[in-house]
Parts: sequence; structure tokens; C-alpha cells
Amino acid sequence: MEFLSTGVDLFLHLDKHLAAIVADFGVWTYAILFLIIFCETGLVITPFLPGDSLLFAAGAIAAVSDLNVNLTFILLAVSAILGDTVNYWIGKYAGLKVFARFINPRHIEKTHQFFEKYGGKTIVMARFVPIVRTFAPFVAGIGAMTYGKFIVFNIAGGIIWVAVCLYAGYFFGNMPIVKENFSLVILGIIFVSVLPAVIEYLRHVAQSRQGSGYEGQKK
Repeated sequence: MEFLSTGVDLFLHLDKHLAAIVADFGVWTYAILFLIIFCETGLVITPFLPGDSLLFAAGAIAAVSDLNVNLTFILLAVSAILGDTVNYWIGKYAGLKVFARFINPRHIEKTHQFFEKYGGKTIVMARFVPIVRTFAPFVAGIGAMTYGKFIVFNIAGGIIWVAVCLYAGYFFGNMPIVKENFSLVILGIIFVSVLPAVIEYLRHVAQSRQGSGYEGQKK
């Protein structure tokens, strides 16, 4: 319970924690941020680490400290891209070996076909969805998505994700209404990040029901 409480406090008070880290560690803050983003995107065992909210907080802190926002953007975009790349190869080799005995080969082939057709959109959109962001490149690796296609959308998604969240924090994070309600803003970011996945799921459910209804009428 204490660990959970600490985790919740970290998410809801990122501005305070990050400000303290910048004050205590100075230039090493870049390395700390780089490592957190790399682990959050690159390791399937650490999806609980902050992503969107950390980028937003970093932008807000950069606006009022010695943290250089443009250098932060470059480093964290590289970190996000490297993270997804490592996650892809873990899925492609280790993941497939681990799950091969449990997964029907036809399901793996269907996964491959899905990522070949929709993988680009999935990789980019997943950047803005917590948890899914961590597992998407891993599953793309298991599904053997063509690496050339994966890396293009990985780079695009990483740059867009870091730019949107980081610079949003830089330009808006220190507005009085945002600073006074920072915890609510962080929760709002998480909610907005999850919303596309929820909408897509509801759309899929609706389409499935329509398809089932149509099949029932044919019978």
C-alpha cells in the first residue's frame, strides 16, 4: 500500500518532484528523464512509469529553470524512439520464443497481417495511450511487422508525442490556473490519452454488433 501511495503521489505531484530533481541533480536531470522515458517505452515490465505527464511536467519546469526545453526535446525524442526500437526487437526474438508454445501460429500470422495493414497508425496513436504505448512495439515485434515500416512510424510517433506533451507543458504549464490545479491537469492528460483507445474500442464493439445483426438477418 505504501508503494502504491508513493506511485500515486509521484503522478499527481510531478511538478514538485521534478523541480526538486532539477535543483538536486542539475545537468544529470537530462539523464534521469532520458532513462525514465526509455524504460517506460522500451521495457514491457515498466508500463507504470510516467510518460505523458512527465513530459508535460518537464516542459513546465523547463520554462522556469535552467532545464533547456529544446535539448530536453531532442534527448527525450531519441529516448522514446530507442525505447520503442528495443521493445520491438525484444518482442521479435525473446517475446516470440517465450510465447510461441502458447500461441497458435495462425494467431501470430493474423497479428503480422494486422500490423502490416494498420501498424503505422497503431504505433503512432499508441504513443498517446498509457500502457498501450509500452506494449504496442512489443506486439509489433511478435507480429513480425516489417522493420522498415515500423521504424518510420516509430520515429514519427516519438517526435510528435514528445513535442506535443513537452511544449504544451512549456507554454501552458505555468499558467496560474494550470499551476494551481496541476494534479487535475495531470489526470486530464491521462484521461485524454486513454480516450482514443476507448473510442476505438466502442467503435469496434458497435461494428461487431452490426455485423452480427446482419448475419442474423441473412440466416
